[in-house]
Parts: sequence; C-alpha cells; structure tokens
Amino acid sequence: MAVYNKEDIFRMVEEEDVEFIRLQFTDMFGKLKNMAVTVGQLEKVLNNQCMFDGSAVQGFARVEESDMVLRPDLDTFSIFPWRPQQGKVARLICDVYRHDGTPFEGDSRYILKKVVREAHEMGYHFKVGPELEFFLFESDEHGKPEIRTYEKAGYFDVGPVDTGENFRRDMVLTMEDMGYQVEATHHEAAPGQHEIDFKYDSALRTADSLMTYKMAIRTIAKGHGMYASFMPKPITGINGSGMHLNMSLHDGDGANLFLDGGDERGLSKEAYWFIGGLLKHIKGMSAALNPLVNSYKRLVPGYEAPVYLAWSSQNRSPLIRVPAVGPAGVGTRIELRNPDPSANPYIALALCLAAGLSGIQEQILPPPEVSGNLYQMGRQDEEELGLEKLPMSLGEAITEMEKDEFVLSVLGKEYSGSYLKGKKQEWRTYQQQVTPWEVEEYLYNV
Repeated sequence: MAVYNKEDIFRMVEEEDVEFIRLQFTDMFGKLKNMAVTVGQLEKVLNNQCMFDGSAVQGFARVEESDMVLRPDLDTFSIFPWRPQQGKVARLICDVYRHDGTPFEGDSRYILKKVVREAHEMGYHFKVGPELEFFLFESDEHGKPEIRTYEKAGYFDVGPVDTGENFRRDMVLTMEDMGYQVEATHHEAAPGQHEIDFKYDSALRTADSLMTYKMAIRTIAKGHGMYASFMPKPITGINGSGMHLNMSLHDGDGANLFLDGGDERGLSKEAYWFIGGLLKHIKGMSAALNPLVNSYKRLVPGYEAPVYLAWSSQNRSPLIRVPAVGPAGVGTRIELRNPDPSANPYIALALCLAAGLSGIQEQILPPPEVSGNLYQMGRQDEEELGLEKLPMSLGEAITEMEKDEFVLSVLGKEYSGSYLKGKKQEWRTYQQQVTPWEVEEYLYNV
C-alpha cells in the first residue's frame, strides 16, 4: 500500500492532469457517498477544511449540529481509469469529523479503526481476505436493470457459456490500474453470478477495497451494457450472493498466530478462542452482517448458505470453516460464511475482530466441530446435536442485536441507536407489504 504526504498528492495531481477530486465516505448502511471538488480546492481539502451538511446523510447529524468535516486519508489517493484522461478524476477516502475536531462516533470507518487500534494494543494485526459475490443482469435501453440473464453457466465455467469473462478481465485490469491486486475471479454457481477473491490485507485496507470494488464493478458493468447487483438473493430458486470473510491474526513480525503445527487441525489456542467469540456473538452481529430484509431469503437450507451455528475443518456447510492450507500451514485462517455483500464492510470487520478478540480475552472454546453435511440436516439431527440457528429474519436479527450488550458497545451509542432505528423502520415497512407470492397463493384460494 502506498504511503503519501501532502506534497505527493500535489505532485501527482499536477503530473496526471487531475481536475476533479471526489471525497468519498460511507454512510452507516454501507452506501458510498461523495462530494466532488476541483483541483483549486485541493489545499483546503488537504488541510482538513472541507465541510459538508451531515444532516443530509441518514444517521449522521441533526440539523442543529449538521456542520461536519471530511478528513482525507492521503494513502487512499487513486485516479479513476474509466474517467476521461484529460482532466482526470481522482478520489480520496475520508474520515468524518465533527466541527470541533473530534472524530464522529457514528462514522463506520472510525468504528473499525478504533477496534483495530485495540487489537494492536493487544499485539494483534488483523488480516482479511473477502470473497465477493454478485450478479450481472441485463439492462434495458434506459440502463434500468432487469432481473434476468441469458447465460446458463455454473461453477468455474468458461466462455462462450460464461458470458462474463470479458467483464471480469476488464475489472481486474481496471483495479490493477488503481493499485489493487485481485487473487482470483470465476463464475459462481448460479447463472449470471460471479465471484472476486481478494488477496488478504489489513482490515482497514480491505474495507476500503470492498467499497472501491463495488463502485468499480458497477461502473465497468454499465460499460458492458450490464447491471451489477450486490442484492443477497435477487432470484427465487437459485443461490444467493455471499461475502465470505477469511480471517487471521498476525504478530508485529507477520507471523500467523492462528497456526500451531502441533494441533491436529493446525490451529492455535487463539484461533479456537477467536471462533468461540464469533459463535458467542454471531446472532447479535447478524443485523449488521446480513442487514437487509432480503438477506434472510439467502440464509435458508438448500442453497449453500449457512443456517446453523456450527464450525468445522474444511467442511463447507457450517457457519465457520477452517479451509485447507498449504505446506507448513501457509494460509491458516478461519472463514465466516454468513456475511453478504450488502453489509457495511467497516462495521462487518469491526464486529468480527471485536468478537474474536473477546473470545481470546475470555478464552471461549467453541463447541465440538460438526463433520456432517449441514445442508442436509433434518429436525431430528438438529435436536440431537443441539444446534442453534442464525436469525431467520431481519426482525429476529434486530432483537438479537438489542440483546447483545457487547455488540452495542462495539458499535457505540451514536451508531447503534441510529442504525437500529433505521432497521426497525425498514422491517415495519416490509411487514406492511403484500407480495406477489401472497396474491398468487391466496387471492383465488381463500
């Protein structure tokens, strides 16, 4: 990752003929926002003097205290390859501050940085490698997405059956132009579904990358006459899209602290405790990891998504798995499989890290691993194993978050209050809707 100072930014802007700079930040629900300024305002921006109306962003500020400041992270400077090459457009990812110079506690990037700082104080460096899934759909003549695809490709298929190969190539090349590294891409299980695997990186860098990738993917898809959707379950009867998180802790020298060659699974005590912490708080975290009404249409049996609170080594059906690794334990990590791409990545990673650290501090051992195929689990098997389930709706997830004082403390009063208020309204609105399925099922039969 590049490290820049103010002089570097001024120099690159001049050398690259940059005319516009987008100051980007993420709202509490994970939506990317920005304010564009001309290069003439750059000195003001770099001196942390760029203000905006926080009351215009849901959950940020009340009208009477709306003046907020965008402080750019200079290391995130990047030029958009898809914009005109004369009068280029660049971006800086920003932290949100109050007018008095204090960090805004409701800024999701601030929440992640706070937890990362706590981890560093304990001697831990958190590394994450996400697997981002999404759909490519057709667009009409107005660019409006249509929930359909003409292709019939599946896992790891190639062209011409996989019609997304050219898109994925352009996406990789574009991201490399911006200084990012893609580990792998491939077609996923469902028609029109694709996956990008990130090379693991620090938590903050990974969250910034996820926001950048989603923006770039949508932009490049539009250039191909397509629409990229990160909706967790856009189509009934086929797999939904997840955002699996591969996680590990390292020391200051880069040594993987999840690795223990003397353990039968190659895992250290810290790795087991980290799993234990995740399982203890996963229900309370679900409203953030799976934040939409639609998220819970994905987390059902039969579509390769986790349902039960269980873990296993290599077995892909539980909530948490320990993937196979290379020689000498290279790549030892744990994979959390319920998050989906609609989650705010800063909050998702903050909660995962905080829960894992609490597991280490409390030395929480997970229950015995489950080796069977949980996708085929019946009610009797479920009862015999004593397995709990993830929340089955956004309403249940909201209730679980409200009950988990630890999760609320990680999010902070400012963020959690506004977030729960917004999600409760979303759930109430959904409950009032009459769906096409209900009309078809009941109108003529009741």
